[in-house]
Amino acid sequence: MSTPDYLAGYPETLQQQATSLLLNGRLGHYLEQKYPESHPVQNDKALYNYVCTLKNRYMKKAAPLSQARFDNKLNIVRQALGLHTYQARLQGNKLKTRNSITVAALFREGPPEFLRMIVVHELAHFREKEHNKAFYQLCCHMEPDYHQLELDTRLWLLWRDHTRQA
Repeated sequence: MSTPDYLAGYPETLQQQATSLLLNGRLGHYLEQKYPESHPVQNDKALYNYVCTLKNRYMKKAAPLSQARFDNKLNIVRQALGLHTYQARLQGNKLKTRNSITVAALFREGPPEFLRMIVVHELAHFREKEHNKAFYQLCCHMEPDYHQLELDTRLWLLWRDHTRQA
């Protein structure tokens, strides 16, 4: 089995461990044991409310959220689990901004921790546009287990793709 794209940025030993668990049929069991629940956020309105709640808790002074939605066409193969779009427009002599968040629709069926990790990641882009140290510090402020959840999300995507091909 070739190196999984979902784990391309991780150390070789971790990639080999994940591949071994996947081929031995133990990766799914590990994920189901660790993340047994699903979340109630199933439509765009619920997602918008969920994102606004997190934003208001951690980023009160950030620009407002104009839209949050699930997207069936978001390209997971290119590792876009979610997108943050930012538009700045001049209205008269004021600069108005629009922030929107799009989450891949497959996360409707995932564990709540994975949805939270993606939303936290996209919210962090409100303040930090680049993936730099300050960006990841903000992610960890909003979700202390951010890095573990990101890894587990990638493992879940790997397992999900493998079970659909089998």
